[in-house]
Amino acid sequence: MEAISQQPVASSKGAISMELSALSGARRNEDSALDLMKFIASTVGPAKLGGPSAGFQVGMENKAEDQAAHLLELYSRCLKTVNGGK
Repeated sequence: MEAISQQPVASSKGAISMELSALSGARRNEDSALDLMKFIASTVGPAKLGGPSAGFQVGMENKAEDQAAHLLELYSRCLKTVNGGK
């Protein structure tokens, strides 16, 4: 059997370092966006994220799904803001 090489794919340590920096930078942006989303959600309150009520009772499952969708949308907006609108 042939031995599997455990050498890095990149040809230099500089390239690996640049890739790790890019990955850690992206992770920090994601963490910052998550923190921003948590702050906004806790300030506004989860009930207000679902939009105004029309005066009728919505099923608990639909309400939870709507809140989750609004949180995901809020996170996307926060991530875009943290990334500088990219």
